[in-house]
Amino acid sequence: MSRVLLFNKPYGVISQFSCDGQHPTLADYIPLSLFYPAGRLDTDSEGLLLLTNDGALQHRITDPRHKLPKTYWAQVEGVPDRAALTHLSAGVQLTDFKTAPAEAQLMDEPDLWARNPPIRVRNHIPTSWVSLTIHEGKNRQVRRMTAAVGHPTLRLIRYRIGAWSLDGLECGVWREAAV
Repeated sequence: MSRVLLFNKPYGVISQFSCDGQHPTLADYIPLSLFYPAGRLDTDSEGLLLLTNDGALQHRITDPRHKLPKTYWAQVEGVPDRAALTHLSAGVQLTDFKTAPAEAQLMDEPDLWARNPPIRVRNHIPTSWVSLTIHEGKNRQVRRMTAAVGHPTLRLIRYRIGAWSLDGLECGVWREAAV
């Protein structure tokens, strides 16, 4: 029987069970065997990570052909104007590819857990939050997109993958979800 776990991955945790000798791993938080991440989050990104015990489901979640939407909340440097948001929405030309169209909008600062360590603060540069929904998932894509439009990402949280979200899930906690 297919099972899915939702995990709110903290900053600094690697998206694997095996130890790399430098960072906490999924095994430090999830005491179950035979579950595997369906995708990954960089060590310096936080938020929703799906795990499953079903290889076919894992493939469906991660395969770009299925275009499962992923929503990220990015705290960025500065305040993106309409032109920057339109650019993110239309697709951004990066050095190695052009991103597919995305949904991008400013959002209010979410009520989140404290990050350890906290982001760097610069007194004379404001920050803002952008909700960005993509249908790809290439390496460091959201960070590269926001930087390309002049607003580097300071904090990145994956909030939703398809129908699964972080709602009600504290940082460092996992729970089983309906498939």
